[in-house]
Amino acid sequence: MMLVYGHRGAKGIAPENTLAGFRHCLEAGVTRCELDLQLSLDEQLIVFHDNNLKRLTGRRGKVKHKTAAELQHYSIRDTALNWPTTCPIPTLAQLFACCAFDHWQLEVKPLSRKKSVIAIKAIARLVEQFELQDRVTITSSSAQVLKAAQHYAPHISRGLVAEYGWLDPIKTAMRYQCSLLALNWTLCTEQRTQKAKSAGLHLSVWTVNEPKLMLRLAQYEVDSLITDFPGLASATLGNY
Repeated sequence: MMLVYGHRGAKGIAPENTLAGFRHCLEAGVTRCELDLQLSLDEQLIVFHDNNLKRLTGRRGKVKHKTAAELQHYSIRDTALNWPTTCPIPTLAQLFACCAFDHWQLEVKPLSRKKSVIAIKAIARLVEQFELQDRVTITSSSAQVLKAAQHYAPHISRGLVAEYGWLDPIKTAMRYQCSLLALNWTLCTEQRTQKAKSAGLHLSVWTVNEPKLMLRLAQYEVDSLITDFPGLASATLGNY
């Protein structure tokens, strides 16, 4: 059976990477999620996709130039969704404390070598604190982040996020001893799926929002998909 991960919580239904979105994912019966991590000025893990604050908050500046306390005064704006309540930017610690997912894909956005080490060590501390050792995979498209994860958190599983086909994503994932490959759906073929499975990789495909594509990936025997609409995916795949 193909597993379902909520993309940034439930990005198509609730403001992305917010407690409201992750709670909606759980309420839809989907107990796996994918999220994005940035580092704040005071080196806290912030659940936020963009480097810049403008798109999601309307504020100027970058996440790395603000403290976690400052960021939590900002609210995620999503006029398209017309969400009725304010949604502060959460820290990873807050999310771990509030939401009991069976598995988390934590995508660490590209960082410098030094900041990669800081982020990985911070994840490892939280994973230990919340006893999530077997329920977390650290993912990234960044070689710096994956190298840091190999060295400083070898006990936590790793995953490569692959959006482009110019590098062989399976070979690259194996280079960093990953157990998971998060593959853009445009790169997912039946042949590549079987090659990934033969290499022992869990293949997780993103971002999959159309029922026809969900069913096609199920036919390929993809291990999991990442979707903005976890309830829709769960219903679509429920009888497959």
